[in-house]
Amino acid sequence: MTVVPVDFRARDDAVARLTERVHSDLSYLDYPVEREWTLRRPGGVPVLDVLIIGGGQSGLATGFALKRERVANFLIVDRNPRGAEGPWRTYARMHNLRTPKAVTGPDLGIPSLTPRAWYEARFGIDAWNIITTVPRAAWSEYLDWYRDTLGLTVRNDTNVERVEPSGELPAAYLTGPAGPETVLARKIVFATGLEGSGLWRVPSIVTDNLPREKYAHASETIAFNNLRGKRVAVLGSGASAFDNAAVALEAGAARVDLFGRRAGISPVNPLYWMNFTGVLANFHDLSDLHRWRFGRHLETVGTPPPPSAVARCGKFANFSVRLGEPWLRLHDCDDGFALITAKGHYQFDFAIAATGAGHNPRLRPELVAFADRIALWEDRFTPPPGEESETLGQYPYLGSAFEFTEREPGTAPWLRHIHNPSFSGVASMGNVGGAPSLRFVIPRLVSGIVRDFFVDDANEYLSDFLSFNTPEPQQAHW
Repeated sequence: MTVVPVDFRARDDAVARLTERVHSDLSYLDYPVEREWTLRRPGGVPVLDVLIIGGGQSGLATGFALKRERVANFLIVDRNPRGAEGPWRTYARMHNLRTPKAVTGPDLGIPSLTPRAWYEARFGIDAWNIITTVPRAAWSEYLDWYRDTLGLTVRNDTNVERVEPSGELPAAYLTGPAGPETVLARKIVFATGLEGSGLWRVPSIVTDNLPREKYAHASETIAFNNLRGKRVAVLGSGASAFDNAAVALEAGAARVDLFGRRAGISPVNPLYWMNFTGVLANFHDLSDLHRWRFGRHLETVGTPPPPSAVARCGKFANFSVRLGEPWLRLHDCDDGFALITAKGHYQFDFAIAATGAGHNPRLRPELVAFADRIALWEDRFTPPPGEESETLGQYPYLGSAFEFTEREPGTAPWLRHIHNPSFSGVASMGNVGGAPSLRFVIPRLVSGIVRDFFVDDANEYLSDFLSFNTPEPQQAHW
């Protein structure tokens, strides 16, 4: 087999030409003609049409879709500085994305805006033909180009402290470089990715028994260089667990042991089965029983780590996988900490909890003022005997456009204005949250938002329509 040498140096001229092509392509789709059609709220108080929380791939794609629907009165905020939105330059520690290189989604059907178009312009067609998955660093660079090419403004270093109802609308309380600010919005979108509408979780056995300097969650910034020569325990057996174990090993850890509570790792990834239009576009239209059974099977089987992540760790002789060993006890001591499982006693210096996130909205600090009014699956559905799942029951029960629904109908009607197109939607919407789902998630989300804008203001639009009297230019002489 002949290996084609590839020049991976920047091809700024080709990228610039692609940027021009995107603008040209969008100009061909410039219909309906640009006009400001959403209505401003009376009373003089500024009200956003949409506040988007999160400037990663989902938040950016939402902003692009709103612009295409001629909704310009929106704001994207992100708590991180420019370049650190989403996981790609922070806690994502894989070398390449998990999805095949041909993935589309943020482009919303514009060929010149696809990851492939950008990659070929940036590195050349030969480079594209060689890879099977997109390098993580390249994906983050693609999103930077996407943001700039589409003119999407993100207010970085801005945190949403809380959301509360203000009359019929939600209000968000922000803190950022300019100080505290209260923003009213007709719609709020939580584009919060893996965190969903919950929080990263570290098991209480860790938080109750170890000082903070001896453990970290996989989503946090970890000083892996400080783990050189150290004994590291990783809790979890998914992709993130293997990624973090690999980085620790590559940083020179003396030993890394990965612990999983399951007795084995399934060789089957059920998410791959779910990557087709039937699921991605229509899962929400299934009965509650069908959706519950899909979700419960996904929970039972689990999602295995990709072979590349396992192989990355397998190169090290000082790496061990210990399955079927849930952690029973931890004891802090001067020389690290002692770990006891059903199968043995161990001594470590540092622990990494690759234990994901809880997706109960009552965990989310921004929602604490009204989280108990949000309907969860356990509030809406009683599974057949033997099919119970405490975890699945904690997911929010979302409407057709990813909106929260009321736990008690009529008590919190403004919840329909808060949308959550994140991994918290798995129970209600199926395989959502990742790049492959954006092609279906974003149109559904934005279509629901735009529908509400028009329907909620139907009286005003009717009045405006009835008073419309601009004559056609060629008929003015009549």
